[in-house]
Amino acid sequence: MRLNGDLLAWAQELAARTGRTLDQVIEEALRLSLSVSKKARRRRARLPTIRGDGLQPGVDIDDTAG
Repeated sequence: MRLNGDLLAWAQELAARTGRTLDQVIEEALRLSLSVSKKARRRRARLPTIRGDGLQPGVDIDDTAG
């Protein structure tokens, strides 16, 4: 694995300041990032609906180009 130099320095500084190993800091950051990402995927989108007569003539819902 290869990390950006600035990012690695930042992680090393945090590890030294908090008395943890570099591995611990990286693992915690990765866990946090993955858990936030997982929560974002679970969130359901609410789409507005409008009452009407259903699909209008000539509208192809499989055609996303316009």
